[in-house]
Amino acid sequence: MNLYENIIKNNNHTETPSPYVPVMGTVERVTRVTEHERLFVIAPSNKELLNYCPGQFYMVGLPGYGEAPISITSGPGQEKEFEFCIRAVGNVTNALHRLRKGDTVFIRGPFGTGFNLEEMKGKDILFVAGGIGIVPMRSLIKAVLNDTKSYGRLSLIYGSRNPDDILYKEEFEEWKAKGLDMRLTVDKPHPTWKGNVGVVTTLIPKIEVDPARTIGVIIGPPVMYKFVILSFRDKKITDDKIFVSLERRMKCGVGKCGHCQINSSYVCQEGPVYRLKDLHSLPEAI
Repeated sequence: MNLYENIIKNNNHTETPSPYVPVMGTVERVTRVTEHERLFVIAPSNKELLNYCPGQFYMVGLPGYGEAPISITSGPGQEKEFEFCIRAVGNVTNALHRLRKGDTVFIRGPFGTGFNLEEMKGKDILFVAGGIGIVPMRSLIKAVLNDTKSYGRLSLIYGSRNPDDILYKEEFEEWKAKGLDMRLTVDKPHPTWKGNVGVVTTLIPKIEVDPARTIGVIIGPPVMYKFVILSFRDKKITDDKIFVSLERRMKCGVGKCGHCQINSSYVCQEGPVYRLKDLHSLPEAI
């Protein structure tokens, strides 16, 4: 069977798609959210691709440019389309930024291990996001806020370089109305900024935490992790209740190329979401 026949088969609306062969997707909408990020709403031709959980990612590509690993940012349970927030940082992502409504992309996935929502139920959750880490965090936040009665106290600390780089700010009032305690901070404020200034760890001491029932979730730039973990430990949150999503440049998504390997672990398969306790044997992870 040649590649063309494989793609046709993978776009069958009833068969489970092969993780090796891309599925066609149609761009339904593109929204400019910051100077460097665009939010894409994409409808896959095979709806089986919509079966994902927060924290997973897809390989999104264009012929002639290649593929890039893109985290899912929409909440689970979508029936027709999903959302990707893509930052233009390289050849593939710059090409994706040139897409318009009606254009075609090619998608494989979902890949990796996401967040276990069942394990989080009945617990307080402290989300800490830095920079573009709010993109995959949004998928988890939306999943939790759609079922708030199943969770305890919900708190988000979100740090950005400056106020212009804050993503999803138009959704914050809705998140607050659903019960999310939000704390924002920036590194470089504008004269009109009235919020906190400094790194995310400056806000963690201000959050009331019951360590026996709190789960901590961290997504952001690698330099942030060590300091947030130390702050969580100061709050007596144990490593078995801390979850991180590791940022690696995945290539194949199926554990074959080794590009995302950390010691003995393939991030595209065992991650990107890890329990901190399980990273003790992977010294290169953080």
